[in-house]
Amino acid sequence: MSARRRRDPLARIPRAVLVPGAIAFLLLVGPLVALLARAPWAHLGDLLAGDTVLPALGLSLGTAAASTGCCVLLGVPLAVVLSGADGWPGPLRRLVRALVITPLVLPPVVGGIALLLLLGRTGLLGGPLFQATGVQIPFSTAAVVVAQTFVGLPFLVLGVEGALRGVDRRFAVAATTLGAGPWTRFVRVTLPLAAPGVAAGAVLAFARAIGEFGATVTFAGSLPKVTQTLPIAAYLALNSDPEAAIAISVVLMVVAVAVLVSLRDHWLQGIGR
Repeated sequence: MSARRRRDPLARIPRAVLVPGAIAFLLLVGPLVALLARAPWAHLGDLLAGDTVLPALGLSLGTAAASTGCCVLLGVPLAVVLSGADGWPGPLRRLVRALVITPLVLPPVVGGIALLLLLGRTGLLGGPLFQATGVQIPFSTAAVVVAQTFVGLPFLVLGVEGALRGVDRRFAVAATTLGAGPWTRFVRVTLPLAAPGVAAGAVLAFARAIGEFGATVTFAGSLPKVTQTLPIAAYLALNSDPEAAIAISVVLMVVAVAVLVSLRDHWLQGIGR
């Protein structure tokens, strides 16, 4: 192989895929470039300093952090169960996995409706809760966290399950021979080895929570400073103040890109296993 061919990063890529690949890249990046080009940079600070954007940003970051914590607390145990489900009957294993990842493909509005039917004042669980305690979850900040957890949890579960399956089981066997029990093996051996997958799943869950709109607006509403997150604020501003909507969209894009850039290569490898 010539030195020129070794230096050319595209040398091993079939030329037939370059054009459709470039079109796909432009389709993904073009809208982002258009957003940046049309952003009102001259008075972006004034737009973002208004009474709507900063509370919505704080609410989005706070609820996204809370929902990510919920995803970790609930998703890691679920991923452990799924990673050990190879002994289950095939149809049952496939059904459980399909149900776990359904929120990834379910229209967000449908997810919000489903949450209302479960946790609303007349829902399967929300009804008895409201009758017993007078507490209602919908249209509250807690509802935002629940909606974000619902859409973000599959990302965490998939990342952790993939990482757990990639852990070399010889370490667990060695720990067993040294007298470690199942819990000790999991906490001291398996979980540290799967930590990159946990981190990657948590970052993706956080990014998904920041951008969540459909399930949140359906289940939690758009109450200013209570449930109005950045995506909802951008949508509401689109008709009344397009420049403010663009400014909010820029903030969302910057946050999303910053979060995704923090995903190091070896974290992504943990998801893909």
